[in-house]
Amino acid sequence: MSVAEPLATAASPDTLDLLLTRRSVVAKNLGAPGPDAAALQKIIAAGLRVPDHGKIGPWRVQVLHGEGQAALGDVLASVFLADNPDAEERLVELERQRPQRCPVLLAVTSRIDPLHPKIPELEQRLSGGALCQNILVAAHASGFAAQWLTEWCAFHPAVKEALGHSAETDIIGFIYIGTPTEAPTERGRPAYEDVVSEWKGPAEA
Repeated sequence: MSVAEPLATAASPDTLDLLLTRRSVVAKNLGAPGPDAAALQKIIAAGLRVPDHGKIGPWRVQVLHGEGQAALGDVLASVFLADNPDAEERLVELERQRPQRCPVLLAVTSRIDPLHPKIPELEQRLSGGALCQNILVAAHASGFAAQWLTEWCAFHPAVKEALGHSAETDIIGFIYIGTPTEAPTERGRPAYEDVVSEWKGPAEA
């Protein structure tokens, strides 16, 4: 009886190079064009290919184009003004424009089941983080750039409610996607030797 050959994935140096060049671009530097419907669907489909222990899918993605971004901007301006009644109009307008800084905005949410009998809460949360990171990489691979932000609005109950979510749902990211209006500069990264070590067993007493 023959033993089946192990499945292997072909090496993809281009993919590694892509990962080594990915970086975030600040939302205010993301202009048109953004991904069209087909490209965005592919980006989000790539985002969904994440570790998801138990296949519970604890995350959801909402897409906001111009109309949705403007509506969310009105929500943010209203909530900000309610919390800061003496705020200058300039600051209120900044909040109104916050969701409108790029062609495509994704609101990524996570509904954790802390009482799940098999899947730890941490694993559910990490799956959502992996979804956001996959979207960033997929946007980069598609010729766009992106930034994953939370900011105050991700944690405000009124914003959650306006987007149609319960208090138990977390907004784990607003992902802005577009085309860089200027070339991003490279940022410093941790040195390999500062974060990577080899473990060979418990240290002897």
